[in-house]
Amino acid sequence: MSKLISAIRVKNFSFYYETQKIVEGVSMDIYQNQITAIIGSSGCGKSTFLKSLNRMNELEAEVTVEGRVEFYGQNIYERRVNLSRLRRQISMVFPKPNLFPMSVYDNVAYGVKLVGWHPKVELDAIVESAIKAAELWDELKNKLHKSALELSGGQQQRLCIARALAVKPKVLLMDEPCSGLDPISSMQIENLIQSLRSELTIVIVTHNMQQVTRLSDFTAFFHSNENRITQMIEFGTTNKIFTNPLDSRTRDYVFARIN
Repeated sequence: MSKLISAIRVKNFSFYYETQKIVEGVSMDIYQNQITAIIGSSGCGKSTFLKSLNRMNELEAEVTVEGRVEFYGQNIYERRVNLSRLRRQISMVFPKPNLFPMSVYDNVAYGVKLVGWHPKVELDAIVESAIKAAELWDELKNKLHKSALELSGGQQQRLCIARALAVKPKVLLMDEPCSGLDPISSMQIENLIQSLRSELTIVIVTHNMQQVTRLSDFTAFFHSNENRITQMIEFGTTNKIFTNPLDSRTRDYVFARIN
C-alpha cells in the first residue's frame, strides 16, 4: 500500500458557536484519495464539524475555534486565507439538493462563472465534463436548458455534485448525500462516490452503517458527552472500527446498527 498523504490534518480542534462549545479536542487525519466516514448519533455535531473543514459555518453565525485545521499544511483558520478559494478547493454537498431556480447548465456553470470569465466553448466543455463526472450526461444532455428544479430528487442531488465538481475541488465534503432518496437513487449516489475516489478526497457524514462499510476506507466515531459537547471517540480504518473497536461506546453504537 502506498504511503498515505494527509489532505486535511485536524489538530486538537475545538469549535464554538458564539460562546457555546460544540466540538472539543478533535485530532485526525483525512487522507488524500481516501473516503473517510463520520458516524455518530443524530445531533452529536457531525455536520457542524464537517462544515468547519471549509469554514462554511461562518455563513451561519459568529464562530470561534481553538487548535488547527491544516489543508496540505496551511492552517485554514488563518486570517489571510481566501475563503472563496478555500471553499472551491474543499467543496460541499448538502443533505438535500440546493439547486438554484435556473437551468441545468447555469447551475453547473454558476461557481465557475464566479471564479472568472471563460469563453463559451470553454464553459460548455467544463459543464459537460462535470455532468459526465456526475454520471448524468446521458440523462441530461438534451435538458441542459430546462429548469434544474424539474429533475427527480436523485438527479437533483447528482447535479449538486456536478456543480461541486465543476470548480475542480481537491476535497468533497458530503453531508448525508442520500438523505430522503429512494434505494435506487441512493445506490446511484454511492456508485458515483466510488467512481470519484481516485480523483478526490471525500469525507461523508452518514447514519447508514452499511453505506459506511461499502464506501469508506476510514471511519471516525463522534459522540456528545453529558454537556452536549461533541468529541471524537475513535478513529481508524473502517474494518477496525467495525470489527475490533477499542472503545465500548464505539462498539455499542456500531453493533446496534449493523446487526
